[in-house]
Amino acid sequence: MRIFSTLVFPRRQQQIFNLRRFQTTTIRRNPISIAPIQIPMDAEQSLRQSLSEKSSSVEAQGNAVRALKASRAAKPEIDAAIEQLNKLKLEKSAVEKELQSIISSSGNGSLNREAFRKAVVNTLERRLFYIPSFKIYSGVAGLFDYGPPGCAIKSNVLSFWRQHFILEENMLEVDCPCVTPEVVLKASGHVDKFTDLMVKDEKTGTCYRADHLLKDYCTEKLEKDLTISAEKAAELKDVLAVMEDFSPEQLGAKIKEYGITAPDTKNPLSDPYPFNLMFQTSIGPSGLIPGYMRPETAQGIFVNFKDLYYYNGKKLPFAAAQIGQAFRNEISPRQGLLRVREFTLAEIEHFVDPENKSHPKFSDVAKLEFLMFPREEQMSGQSAKKLCLGEAVAKGTVNNETLGYFIGRVYLFLTRLGIDKERLRFRQHLANEMAHYAADCWDAEIESSYGWIECVGIADRSAYDLRAHSDKSGVPLVAEEKFAEPKEVEKLVITPVKKELGLAFKGNQKNVVESLEAMNEEEAMEMKASLESKGEVEFYVCTLNKTVSIKKNMVSISKEKKKEHQRVFTPSVIEPSFGIGRIIYCLYEHCFSTRPSKAGDEQLNLFRFPPLVAPIKCTVFPLVQNQQFEEAAKVISKELASVGISHKIDITGTSIGKRYARTDELGVPFAITVDSDTSVTIRERDSKDQVRVSLKEAASVVSSVSEGKMTWQDVWASFPHHSSAAADE
Repeated sequence: MRIFSTLVFPRRQQQIFNLRRFQTTTIRRNPISIAPIQIPMDAEQSLRQSLSEKSSSVEAQGNAVRALKASRAAKPEIDAAIEQLNKLKLEKSAVEKELQSIISSSGNGSLNREAFRKAVVNTLERRLFYIPSFKIYSGVAGLFDYGPPGCAIKSNVLSFWRQHFILEENMLEVDCPCVTPEVVLKASGHVDKFTDLMVKDEKTGTCYRADHLLKDYCTEKLEKDLTISAEKAAELKDVLAVMEDFSPEQLGAKIKEYGITAPDTKNPLSDPYPFNLMFQTSIGPSGLIPGYMRPETAQGIFVNFKDLYYYNGKKLPFAAAQIGQAFRNEISPRQGLLRVREFTLAEIEHFVDPENKSHPKFSDVAKLEFLMFPREEQMSGQSAKKLCLGEAVAKGTVNNETLGYFIGRVYLFLTRLGIDKERLRFRQHLANEMAHYAADCWDAEIESSYGWIECVGIADRSAYDLRAHSDKSGVPLVAEEKFAEPKEVEKLVITPVKKELGLAFKGNQKNVVESLEAMNEEEAMEMKASLESKGEVEFYVCTLNKTVSIKKNMVSISKEKKKEHQRVFTPSVIEPSFGIGRIIYCLYEHCFSTRPSKAGDEQLNLFRFPPLVAPIKCTVFPLVQNQQFEEAAKVISKELASVGISHKIDITGTSIGKRYARTDELGVPFAITVDSDTSVTIRERDSKDQVRVSLKEAASVVSSVSEGKMTWQDVWASFPHHSSAAADE
């Protein structure tokens, strides 16, 4: 028997999508990118209809021309028919161009996106930001190595994450093993439910992710096949919108209906079936202890809750954080750093009293305004719009202050890294995306050449995780609130009769018991009244996604009055979870640009990284190969090292302009050019402006700007400006 205080336990609802919803966003299992195809429906349908009519007219006129020639008609008559045919072909071509233009612009210029992405990736790999792992052995999909500049950026991002969250929010940091016993992940649900649907090439055995194949087919048809009818286009968009909710049977039926085959061999595919994404292993030489490489870092925090709670003086709220590697055996990884098999997560579990989710520092972020995308706007076909965070919480759009506070802090973290504010939005999960136990969930999505990428998830997970591990381990993971005076409280008591439920539901007994025990007070008392009056009641079990019949002998529901000296409860969890690799890749794209060389004969690449994350903060260039200048450069290098500024000396004999271009491509924000043993110039990457400072001041100026103690504008206002026609590209 379990005794529950009132618990909000929203049932999972099946969300019905429509075409207007799809015009805004497309949701997938384990979403990586939400890349809308925003097409004006009336215009597209009209053009597709017109194109179909023009095609029919061209075909009919072509038949007429062939008939005239076959009947040996007079030349003027044949010429007139051919002229009409050419006219119809021109009209058809004009409609095709207009339709293609609408599709291309509505798809956000897919060709331009691909060209931009190729330029970024080529630069990243050439300059060794990252490369495919095991490259000399042809590599392994979904695994990448970070090179020197990539490691430096990752280190800087994580360092700032620790500063922004762990230090400023006084969090408790832990570091747990990557290898996790099966029992832990069984309790969390990963063993049974952490799956994607997979299909196999029936001849070669090559595996593919089923929803990827269907999505690729529909998208390619919509973007490249101008001959499909308006009705067929609408059908394909509908499939894209609802495929997240397809059962394996429905997904398989669509793959067969559209004749989708293996991409590489064109062989037939198997029926879709679930594939668990965790890497399995065994612990110990006997192999008797099953385990997995962890798919997330959160479980290590949950299982340590009891000790962390005591370490924190048995006080709530408190937060624990962890940075570490996670592993997912992706079926068919693609999209570079965005979907990989080993990646770095930074996760926070903020434990809070479920009856008080206010936050003492919420006022610090309440006035922030940024793009938010509530579920109502998604369902009505609207776009994300700027909202005030404080108002969003006050109106209940965001469930509570603590969730809102972390949304605000995530916004500040990402924008300070260098993410473009106009290409960052917070999208609320739709009803069919939400876990049944979650109170609310928002994703920080960053727009890239792949579309909108989910990079941070911020969820109110209620008390699900701690309850699950308490049940499985038998160790109560609870918090206490002591009362100054004893209180008489009325408790809701729900006692499922497991014997009767087992007879009625057999293998589904556990699901029914969990749903009964999780009822809130209002729902439980309604059931009690119905059982007493009718003897039977229909009850929706969210984890089975169906309604079952509960009889009076299957459950006992009552209220009991008790005097209590303390309140014992399971804390709720607010969880911000950061995909570090995804954030870094989006940062690469947001900071990448080109500009013409001084001669104007080529485009030069540059990364406009903020000093906070730049892999190298400063380069030191002796203007010419001169012993005196090189000694001065070594003095500056030593001073930069002493204040912790990453830097590089370049004494190659190439021109200063070429050296600037090389470091711009690495995203180095400042360059010190040594052309004297008493004073030097400091060049700022983005503006290419230069100031003159003394040799002794150079390191401190660069250090102050890099650490945010002063801005480049401050430097520009404080030191003489320097101009040299030969000093740049």
